[in-house]
Amino acid sequence: QVQLVESGGGLVQAGGSLRLSCTASGKIFRINDMGWYRQAPGKQRELVALITSGGSTNYADSVKGRFTISRDNAKNTVYLQMNSLKPDDTAVYSCNANLDERGQLGVTWYGVDYWGKGTLVTVSS
Repeated sequence: QVQLVESGGGLVQAGGSLRLSCTASGKIFRINDMGWYRQAPGKQRELVALITSGGSTNYADSVKGRFTISRDNAKNTVYLQMNSLKPDDTAVYSCNANLDERGQLGVTWYGVDYWGKGTLVTVSS
């Protein structure tokens, strides 16, 4: 089994910054893509930012130039630096990891998706 644990959410005023972290632990063989998603009240979950194992990144248009995703492969951790926050950024932010998982008896499960429980980010105006 693999667990993803997020941290760093909270309440911040518009224009402020927050840094989210997400650490994966468990029987991990290799982590492929890691990403951050968010879901605001009454809205569908949307991709915020994605980073591949090679370090390539992709951002939602709404956060380009304000958010930066990065990862520390040695720590199995992905970060989301959020600057110039807006009230529209208020949402539950969830971490996703696509990884290759070590199973029993030497079996490796490839391309398994795991999710964290989410962390609430609230931006006040």
